[in-house]
Amino acid sequence: MLSNIGIPGLVIVLVIALIIFGPSKLPEIGRAFGRTLTEFKSATKGLVNDSDKEDENEKKAALKKG
Repeated sequence: MLSNIGIPGLVIVLVIALIIFGPSKLPEIGRAFGRTLTEFKSATKGLVNDSDKEDENEKKAALKKG
């Protein structure tokens, strides 16, 4: 979805954000957005790691039975 925006679309979005929030608020918004992405990535990695561990445990249990 975001790959269809392109450079001109991105510039328009940034100009609109600058008009709405003003230059003093944009750094705060950027930091908050960055923290949100970081938290989302770490939570996603945690879910994937938990899923992988469960798969390994199931394989080990199946090998012990068979």
